[in-house]
Amino acid sequence: QVQLVESGGDSVPAGGSLRLSCVASGYIYSTNYIAWFRQAPGKEREGVAVIYRANGNTDYADSVKGRFTISQDNAKNTVYLQMNSLKPEDTAMYYCALGRGVRSKLSSTSYNYWGQGTQVTVSS
Repeated sequence: QVQLVESGGDSVPAGGSLRLSCVASGYIYSTNYIAWFRQAPGKEREGVAVIYRANGNTDYADSVKGRFTISQDNAKNTVYLQMNSLKPEDTAMYYCALGRGVRSKLSSTSYNYWGQGTQVTVSS
C-alpha cells in the first residue's frame, strides 16, 4: 500500500511562485514514477510533470515547460513541484500520483496511487 500527501497549495497573484510537496509512504521503489497532475473545474485531469525515482529523469507538459520544475529528495520520500511565473490558467487542484510500470508518463491511466490534492488559485 502507498500513501501520498500533498501540501503547499495557496492563493497567489499572477506572476507569483509556489512550491508543492508530496510525501510518499508505504511500498515505494526506485523503479516507480511520481507525477503531478492538475484538474480545474469542468476540465479533464492533466499531467503536469513526472520524475523517475531511479535516475531523476523528468518530463513536463508543454503548458508548464520553463516555468515548473519537479524534483525529489529520496531520503525523505518527497517530490516537489516548484511553480514560477504562475498564470490564472494554472488554477486547479493539484494531485500527486505514483505509478508502477508506467507506459505513458503524463497519462492519468498509468498511475496506481493518488493523493487527496492541494488547491492552487492564481488571481489576475
